[in-house]
Amino acid sequence: MSAELAHRIEQARERRLERVRTGVRARVVASIGPLTVLAGIVWAVIQPWRLTLLHPHGQGFWWLVSEPPLFVAAAGIAFRLVVAPALLRDLAQAEAEEDG
Repeated sequence: MSAELAHRIEQARERRLERVRTGVRARVVASIGPLTVLAGIVWAVIQPWRLTLLHPHGQGFWWLVSEPPLFVAAAGIAFRLVVAPALLRDLAQAEAEEDG
């Protein structure tokens, strides 16, 4: 009887650890987008001369719109809104299949 109890306790512990690992994976996936946006903002603050929006003298529309820090921030927003939800759904589905 005690061997069976020990086995069940070990199984429960393994399931708990698996949930924690999946939870960490989900948090990492969910944080990639906001961290990318933050990187774009930090880049713009560290190198403000790259943002011609701050001094648009004689610049055309496309020159003002095509700023590398803005592209990085846009990529982070796109990841968060488009890619991350699907990845999080897949992680949740994989966790549900493992549990049941």
